[in-house]
Amino acid sequence: MSLPSFPSERHEKRRFLLDAVESVRDVVAASADESERLGTLAPDAVAAIRDAGLFTLKLPQSLGGAEADPVTQIEVIEALAYIDASAGWCLMIGATAIGQPGAFAGDEAVAEIFKNGRIPTAATSTALRGKAVAVEGGYVVTGRWPFASGVRHAEWMTAGAAVQADPDAKSMSLTVVFPASKGHIHDNWHVTGLEGSGSNDISVSDLFVPEAFSWDPTVWESKRGGAIYRMGRPGFVANEHSGVALGIARRALDEIKAKAPATKRGNPPTASLADREAFRGDIASCDLRLRSARALAHEVYERAYRTACGGRVPDAAMQSEMRAVSTYVTEVAVDVATTAFRYAGGSAIHRSNILQRCLRNINAAAQHFMVSDTALENYGASLLDAPDVKPMA
Repeated sequence: MSLPSFPSERHEKRRFLLDAVESVRDVVAASADESERLGTLAPDAVAAIRDAGLFTLKLPQSLGGAEADPVTQIEVIEALAYIDASAGWCLMIGATAIGQPGAFAGDEAVAEIFKNGRIPTAATSTALRGKAVAVEGGYVVTGRWPFASGVRHAEWMTAGAAVQADPDAKSMSLTVVFPASKGHIHDNWHVTGLEGSGSNDISVSDLFVPEAFSWDPTVWESKRGGAIYRMGRPGFVANEHSGVALGIARRALDEIKAKAPATKRGNPPTASLADREAFRGDIASCDLRLRSARALAHEVYERAYRTACGGRVPDAAMQSEMRAVSTYVTEVAVDVATTAFRYAGGSAIHRSNILQRCLRNINAAAQHFMVSDTALENYGASLLDAPDVKPMA
């Protein structure tokens, strides 16, 4: 099946992508329970998301991708995470996993990965959990990478490795991409949240990776594509976490609002939840905080995108701010989902209640390194003009 052609104009592209999410709504929603049972995104959901072109969210247009701006990316991931958090998470990871080699890998690699114009699925875990030894024509890589979301439906794997040619030299960072079929997927994704994301470990031993299938992740000079590939790191990936968190939290808030008129509280239960002043106040606060966090994320990433459009990679202070805002959005989302869950009472603990899934999923999402407390510490350091701010520390 051929993928859709994306509009070039920004607002038309945004509408096109949001319509694509709407087109997969029924399939993704119907597959959510199956994804949790399988411990990986259900095949029907994978096919629907792929065929709608959504996995190309971060892929250069020259390779058939959407190459969407960062704010549009947030909105698209938010819309899918609202339907099913695991699907939104797999979109977030899958889009980056194929977008990075599309922009940064060598021509030989791109010709192989995107053979005959076909866009494959991919997973990624770019933490430096691998070791690479330089050899003629490339590297021999050994490593085991955790949290490779979507790896069970991935055709390619993008991973991080450290290269040390000399024992006394400082290790060099390297990103490599290799066929997922060359790795061993470990059956260790037995978790309490984002169960359907299939975030298993994957490992390889002494795998030769040609040089064209690798790049230095610290140098943001893409071989293809435009401004989004100048967003830098963590800027290129931190925005995704805002999208997932916003989608989960808004779903939780909408669910408790819908249930409130019919939910009776008290002993005996007579008054509806919607009539309680405490609930009204808390639900108002949740709505305002969530909208404020969303607006802040849009503002920060729009500002960073304008910097990238101007030909510059956002500096360390802006990189720290981008990561910090997604951390803040996630914290707000945890509070909102928790409030919704608690007001639902005992019924919320049943597996059939979407609020327990929202609570589990947002807390799982909040455990990711990208939105850890260090993100706020690093941003605080930049606000204080501290030397040597490290946005990815």
